[in-house]
Amino acid sequence: MKKNLVLILIAGCMLCTTINAQVNNSYDARISQLLKQMTLEDKIGQMTQVTLAVFAKGGWANTDGSLDPALLKTAIQKYHVGSMLNTTAHALDVQTWQRIIKEIQDETKNTALKIPVLYGLDAIHGQTYTLNSTLFPHNLAMAATRNPALVKAAAKITAAELRASGVRWNFAPVLDLGRQPLWSRFPETYGEDVYIGKTMGVAAVKGYEEDGLTNVTAVASCMKHYLGYSASRTGKDRTPIYMPEIEMREYYLPQFRAAVKAGSSSIMINSSDINGTPVHASKYLLTDLLRKELGFEGLIVTDWEDIIRLHSIHKIAATPREAVVLAINAGIDMSMVPGDYSFFDLLKEAVAKKEVPMSRIDDAVKRILKLKFKVGLFDNAYAEEKATANFGKAEYQTVALDAAHEAITLVKNNNNILPLSKDKKVLVIGPTSQSIAALNGSWSYTWQGNQEEWYPKDSKTIADAITDKIGAANVMAIGGKGFDNKANYDIEKLNANAANADVIVLCLGENAYAESPGNIRDLALPEEQVNLAKAAFATGKKVVLLMIEGRPRFITNIEPGCEAIVLPFWGGRKTAEATADVLFGDYNPNGKMPFSYPKSMGEMVMYDYRGTETKREIFNADVLWNGYDPLFAFGAGLSYTTFLYSNLQLSTTALKGDQKLTVSVTVTNTGKVDGKHSVELYTKDMYASIVPNNKRLRAFDKISLKAGESKTVKFIIDKNDLAFVNAQLKTVTEPGDFEIMIGDQLTKFTWNN
Repeated sequence: MKKNLVLILIAGCMLCTTINAQVNNSYDARISQLLKQMTLEDKIGQMTQVTLAVFAKGGWANTDGSLDPALLKTAIQKYHVGSMLNTTAHALDVQTWQRIIKEIQDETKNTALKIPVLYGLDAIHGQTYTLNSTLFPHNLAMAATRNPALVKAAAKITAAELRASGVRWNFAPVLDLGRQPLWSRFPETYGEDVYIGKTMGVAAVKGYEEDGLTNVTAVASCMKHYLGYSASRTGKDRTPIYMPEIEMREYYLPQFRAAVKAGSSSIMINSSDINGTPVHASKYLLTDLLRKELGFEGLIVTDWEDIIRLHSIHKIAATPREAVVLAINAGIDMSMVPGDYSFFDLLKEAVAKKEVPMSRIDDAVKRILKLKFKVGLFDNAYAEEKATANFGKAEYQTVALDAAHEAITLVKNNNNILPLSKDKKVLVIGPTSQSIAALNGSWSYTWQGNQEEWYPKDSKTIADAITDKIGAANVMAIGGKGFDNKANYDIEKLNANAANADVIVLCLGENAYAESPGNIRDLALPEEQVNLAKAAFATGKKVVLLMIEGRPRFITNIEPGCEAIVLPFWGGRKTAEATADVLFGDYNPNGKMPFSYPKSMGEMVMYDYRGTETKREIFNADVLWNGYDPLFAFGAGLSYTTFLYSNLQLSTTALKGDQKLTVSVTVTNTGKVDGKHSVELYTKDMYASIVPNNKRLRAFDKISLKAGESKTVKFIIDKNDLAFVNAQLKTVTEPGDFEIMIGDQLTKFTWNN
């Protein structure tokens, strides 16, 4: 029976391959026919992407999604625009989006070739720009869940709600690595670990695309931002990166390699420059590495204005036309111009002067048209009725709550002060206590996410959720609605009410921000938040700190005064409800830190440090090795129960060649509360041709254990899980000794060819 099943599976795979090949061949034939009919203007138009404000009534001041027919006609008829993106002031409702898409596609019917427009939106953690869509935790918080199934489920819901809006292209997932906590897009990353980044990234890509792009439940994904965008030296958005290629290949490339292999349809490019070369002008990165080495065959799109910036910002092109020539010849397929038609005119001129060959134009247009065929635009360019029915289903909120629950990370709990009893008198204060925007963060109904009026009317604040949980008679909520309300810092009221409280829930952190507006000079909390914390400590009451934040703001100076610290991160639509559940014991926290929370603002060391990174010399003969000293370590996370590891076993201690190594460990819930727990497998290369990491995460699995229950968890790894990039920039596994660590269990094995 097993043999027959294998044969059936092989035959099925061969059939799928044959069908896919036939579909692609069908697309290729139709694309070839189209190309023969297209003028140069048609082709350059396909490579041009403009924002909604270009053809909306009133431009950026537009608030209702109404289009100017004359401006739309100019975009489609004169400039043959192939792609559009974005909203103007804020999110729009489903019906408005469907109308916008209809008006755009109707206009394309008035052209000779009737090529539909591909519309794209940034649905970063849910359908950002459709009102009442489901918003999930940001990637950083999703990484804390250690649950790829949740990432995939959220992506599927996002795809369904995008498609209901009539949009079939999502500028997500973000695959940048979170190793620079100052960076304003840190919350969009999956944290500091490569393995988590590529695992969660692949789950997201599959969630968006695996149903098949012609299906009403799928959208084309867009990996971003290729490559190294998050490694800004200054920590500011769109600023230079200086990085040896060995580091780039070890830490920043694997996520993209995995997402390409998973079938992501498109990719967006890093706005910055690496070692002085803007990525948008790098033929090595865009063609040699991405196309040839990684084998990526999809669409390459720029980020916002990034071609003209080769001239205006980076200063590597003496003229705007030279900027266009550099980018297109490097491998860019589509220019997110996005505010005018300059790219169209400049590329047309460059082709006429033979600075860009027609072969490069045709190559780009083929990829653009293929994606349009794949998402079904040539069959039906309008919002599908079946897709509309998939918007706003009640079960989506359950997934959002599950994700918010699993993201919450408990990092301090002195004397088990948590969970709180529901008969406690609770004083709630702080800027994030009565703010909805601060719970959701960036890309939430507006670009910045900080306009509270656009959130669903039934959205809960932390104060609301705590009141719902234990009753208004037990809650004193000091302050007012919104993050910036000065009443949230009323120390006089704090002191006046503290005597009647059993515990203070202090809600600090950050308001929503996105991209460059989120740039900060250091990680310090604002002084008024620190002063509020000190005033809370001075009351003598127990303080439970909630840090609602997208990146680790510095709390070392207030941590000692807190009895408990909870990190909900930017947890999306259900952050408040999930946090209240954790505070009062209706949910047992199980999040794990996705990054190393810094103890000092002057020292950023990651968990996978190399040995000498921890070296601290006082005098030559007096050396300390304590340089990895975060406030909360990567992988940290407490529970209301306890877990015991035992019986770590290997299938062999002498691994050879391509042989698989089975690793098993027994995990026991030794407490009195049921709980979920992430089991993490780390390896350490004892000696290598370059300095090895302290340890690297190679696998993880999330399990549920009832009180007193034990489970044996098994992992299978091989030589590829032990590999690293060597001095010759080759990914290799070298023979030698290795350690495996799971919890407090450690064992050794060797690998040889």
